[in-house]
Amino acid sequence: MRTGIYGGSFNPVHNGHIRNVQSAADELGLDRVYLVPSRISPHRSSADYASGGDRLEMLRLACADDPRLIPCDYELKREAVSYSIYTVEHFRRLLPDDELFLLVGSDMLMCFDKWYRFEDIMREVTLCASTRSGDDRAELCRKAEELGKYGKVIVTESCPIVVSSTKVRKKIAKNEDFTCYLHENVVQYIRLKKLYT
Repeated sequence: MRTGIYGGSFNPVHNGHIRNVQSAADELGLDRVYLVPSRISPHRSSADYASGGDRLEMLRLACADDPRLIPCDYELKREAVSYSIYTVEHFRRLLPDDELFLLVGSDMLMCFDKWYRFEDIMREVTLCASTRSGDDRAELCRKAEELGKYGKVIVTESCPIVVSSTKVRKKIAKNEDFTCYLHENVVQYIRLKKLYT
């Protein structure tokens, strides 16, 4: 099996997340992709996070239309900071015969060699990055070549939907329309639970 791992805060999960994962899965021929919400991200402040349970449920709602996409609560169950190496090692133990692909955004690829134990991560997975803007491909390819001495890196040909979770939260807080950015069931869930208000 070819299995993808895609982590993030998903606060909330938006159409850009889902489209990018689906595009990568199509291009790379992935059988499934685990979407793993972080408990405590090493890259972002968690001050305005929805609860782990709410973020996981929103992921379930957003992924319901594509059986390849599987929400996973591994990092939410951990007490510690969500370093990717621990998640990668978890999936390697769980799926010893699978070919693993770690999906990251362009911003994460550009600083990947600053990640905790990044060399160990690259020994276990193929690192896959997707462009966010569509015009940064040359820069991503240069970084992929630089990281290539540690393992395999692929820059996918995705068609990004540029959405920011921060922008979505701000729109919700200001009572502005945000429905075009999210799956309709996620919109209903946010309204029902009064999240980000």
